Amino acid sequence: MFTRKWRAGILALITVFMLSACTSRGGGSSTPAALDEPKTPTTADEPGWKADTEPITFDWYLNFSWFPNKWGADATSQYVTKKTGVNINFIVPAGNENEKLNTMIASGKLPDFITLGWGEDAVKKMIEGKMVLPLNKLAEKYDPYFMKVSDPAKVSWYQQPDGNIYGYPNASSSPQDYKKYGQNFVSNQTFMVRKDIYEALGKPDMRTPDGFLKALQDAKEKFPEVNGQPLIPLGLHEFTDTGNYSLKDYLLNFLAVPYEKDGQLNDRMTDPEYIGWLKTLRKANEMGLLAKDIFIDKRPQMEEKIAQGRYFAMLYQRSDMGNQQISRYVNDPDSVYIAVDGPANSKLDPPTLAGPGISGWTLTLISKDVKDKERAIEFLTYLISEEGNRDLYMGEEGVTWDMVDGKETFKPEVLDLLNKDRTAFDKKYGASFTFWMLMDTNMNLKWAPPSVEPAKQPEDWTKGKTHSFSQYDNTNPTGTSEEGIANSKIDQAWGRTLPKLLLASSDSEFDQLFAEFLKDRDEAGYDKVKAYQAKAFAENQKKIEAFAQ
Repeated sequence: MFTRKWRAGILALITVFMLSACTSRGGGSSTPAALDEPKTPTTADEPGWKADTEPITFDWYLNFSWFPNKWGADATSQYVTKKTGVNINFIVPAGNENEKLNTMIASGKLPDFITLGWGEDAVKKMIEGKMVLPLNKLAEKYDPYFMKVSDPAKVSWYQQPDGNIYGYPNASSSPQDYKKYGQNFVSNQTFMVRKDIYEALGKPDMRTPDGFLKALQDAKEKFPEVNGQPLIPLGLHEFTDTGNYSLKDYLLNFLAVPYEKDGQLNDRMTDPEYIGWLKTLRKANEMGLLAKDIFIDKRPQMEEKIAQGRYFAMLYQRSDMGNQQISRYVNDPDSVYIAVDGPANSKLDPPTLAGPGISGWTLTLISKDVKDKERAIEFLTYLISEEGNRDLYMGEEGVTWDMVDGKETFKPEVLDLLNKDRTAFDKKYGASFTFWMLMDTNMNLKWAPPSVEPAKQPEDWTKGKTHSFSQYDNTNPTGTSEEGIANSKIDQAWGRTLPKLLLASSDSEFDQLFAEFLKDRDEAGYDKVKAYQAKAFAENQKKIEAFAQ
């Protein structure tokens, strides 16, 4: 139930929408493109998409080179197109995502929809460059139903200084969501080991540097090959020009390094526990335990090696290996990857893993060049609604699911394929958020079947270790401001430094390299970045407090 204060907040937010929309009619400078008169009458009580289901195809850019699926090839996307009239042409970069997106931004023209990580620098570039449309103004003009189905907390979180919201998140959880669903929340951040090898080694304790190194060494010595190919003792996320997910927030969270101290943001990267574990990884390389593959492989190569079972241990996002896990489980349940206690701080405190936050995972924006503004906001509104989420999670009734005892339930053959071959499931049925661009991971809890192995064990392991870190989101400056440019330089400096730290020949060389990074960080303008972060953190805290009422 919403409190009276919460309801008042919703009304206030809608009022802001109305005022912003009035500004748009005058074609003010904050409006990137004029809005035509609506083709169909608008009402807040009925979804706008129902008034026009004529065929239309939108180009939709996904800033994820690994995305493999095509719209219209499966039962669910075919159903959505039949229902709404909307077809989608996905555009996926073949190589470096940021290069592709920056090239499109530089050209001044974008596809109809754009989905990318919420923290990407390109988000601010597109907003500042007036290359994307305010969703609130589109909604007021063409589909007020958006205001009925959008989450006020998420809208307020992404409201820009001009009063507009340009992107809507997926997989987002507000403080209110934590109160309602928190006991079910899990984290994607896991330390995984290959079950059969781990058990053959006697289930070693890998929380300490010594235990960690010994386990990697024993695995390499006792299991030098996997099906004729060398074992890779440790796997990580891919190295990019700004670093490595595994070796920043993931490792920091496993070490329970605090985000703040005495009410101020903590410089987590200089924490002694973190430095100590980076030196442990340097030692691992000196011992021949870091394969060269991990420095050069991208996600497709990593997925292939996970499917082959070539890694012993991985500091990795469990959901990124879901398909490969299912394949391994079907072939040999003992060869899957399981979550275990991984690197810990010197006190062996439990990890503080990131759960779902209000920022979500991705943002979806509508380009100023969109071919039909009215149909675009109507389709986005449909996708964020309960109806749209159910359609993309469950598919079409009678085709992929039936109502059983009052609950939407996947047909037995559909659920069986989902649990045995996710890739084949995606291609045939396309449900269970195969198309995740605007998925609501709280809403889907009412439809989701119980987790089964091999996904269940890693999920369960994270329960009780999962925390909300929403207040620390959106605190890094982006865009072309002084602090945004400084932060970009710092990230790139870290991306260059991190591999060198791991490949250093000694701890003294490591110390020298790290000191040079800190010097580069200061020269790039770290003081400006810190000032921005402190201000953003304070603003986030105010928003969080307002939501929590």
